[in-house]
Amino acid sequence: MALKYAPIWVCSQKPHSHLGTPDLGSSLSRIVLDSKWECCALGSSAQSAINPVEDEKPNAPGVETSRTGKIDQAHDTISKAFHRDLNLLPKPLSKTDLSPFPDDGSNVRVAYQGIPGAYSEDAALKAYPNCETVPCDQFEATFNAVELWLVEKAVLPIENSVGGSIHCNYDLLLQHRLHIVREVHLVVNHCLLALPGVRQQELKRVFSHPQTLAQCEMTLNKMGVIRVNADDSAAAAQMVASSGKRDMGAIASSRAAALYGLDILAEKIQDKDDNVTRFLVLAREPIIPRTDKLYKTSIVFSLEEGPGMLFKALAVFSVRGINLSKIESRPQKRRPLRVVDDSNKGSAKYFDYLFYVDFGASMAEPHAQNALGHLQEYARFLRVLGSYPRDEVL
Repeated sequence: MALKYAPIWVCSQKPHSHLGTPDLGSSLSRIVLDSKWECCALGSSAQSAINPVEDEKPNAPGVETSRTGKIDQAHDTISKAFHRDLNLLPKPLSKTDLSPFPDDGSNVRVAYQGIPGAYSEDAALKAYPNCETVPCDQFEATFNAVELWLVEKAVLPIENSVGGSIHCNYDLLLQHRLHIVREVHLVVNHCLLALPGVRQQELKRVFSHPQTLAQCEMTLNKMGVIRVNADDSAAAAQMVASSGKRDMGAIASSRAAALYGLDILAEKIQDKDDNVTRFLVLAREPIIPRTDKLYKTSIVFSLEEGPGMLFKALAVFSVRGINLSKIESRPQKRRPLRVVDDSNKGSAKYFDYLFYVDFGASMAEPHAQNALGHLQEYARFLRVLGSYPRDEVL
C-alpha cells in the first residue's frame, strides 16, 4: 500500500499589538520545526499518526508479512518524529514570563536624578527595595540611560501635593518613547541638617532645592537665615558635610543625614504636613495591563479646532463612568500658535495645547478601549503613555 499525503500548510501569523501592548508574538509564537519537516507539507494522515487506528493497517492480498512489518515500522518512525516536533512548539506564557524582574527589584538598575540620598532615590527604593540605584545629573539623562540600555528603569517626579506639577518632566514624557509601568507616592519629610554638635541658633545659611526651600518658608522665616539654592536636597547635605562650616545647614531627608554624617536638628519642618510627591517609573517596554487590581492609564492628546471640543473629549470618559484623576495642559512647542480663519471676523491666533490625562481604568477593560476609540474622533494626536497599577500605599 502506498502512503498518500494531501498537503496541509502550517504558518504562523504575527499578532497585532493593541494600544501600546507589547508584541509578544513576534519572537515567542514562531513555530520551529525539525529540519526534516521544514519547507514541506504535512500529510492528511498526520492526525492518524497521533492517534493510530488498528483497522487502518494494509490488508491487500499477496502482501508479505515482512513487507507489512516494514510499512508499520515506517509508520511508527513518522509518528515518533511528529511527536518529537510537537515538543519544539512554544510553551504557553506564565505570569513569571511576563514579569522578567522580581517584585523586590533584584538585579534591576534604576536611574534617578540627583545624588545618593535624594528623594528620587527613596522613591526608587520604595518601588524596588533591592534594586541598584544609578544617579544622573539631569532628568533627561535618566531617559537616556534607559534608552541606551544602561539601566532597566528610571524614576521621575511628576507632581507634588504642595508645589504642583513638574512641567519639564511632562514635556520629556512626550519627547521620549519610554512607557510608564508604575507610580510611587512618597511622603516627604523635610529635615534640618547640620554638622555634628551644631545648634540651630548657630546657622546663618540654609541650602536646599528651591522647591524645598519654598515648602519650608514659615520655618525659615522664624529662623531668619539666608536661603541658598542647590541642585537638589541631597547635594545640599553633601555640600554642608564637605564644607566643615558650622554656620551652614541643609534641608534634606533623614536618609541623606545618615549618608553624609549630619545631625538632624528638626524633622517635618515643611509648612504642610501632608506633603506627598508622585513619581513615575519608566521602562523601555510597557507592562501587560490586567484587571485583578486597580489600574491607572496616562494619555496625551491634541484636539481639532472647534467649539466644545475639550468638552466632547472629556465626555467620552464620563459617559462610560471612567473617573479622571488628573488633567494637565502644555503648549505645543514646535507649533505654539494655531491660526483659525473666520471669514466674518478674520484670522485669529490661539495657543495650541497638548492635554495630559490620567484616568482610573486598565487598558485591559473594554470600556477604556472604547473610550479611547471614541476620543480618536476628536483628537488630532493621541498616545498612550502607560497603563499601570495604582500606588495605594503611603
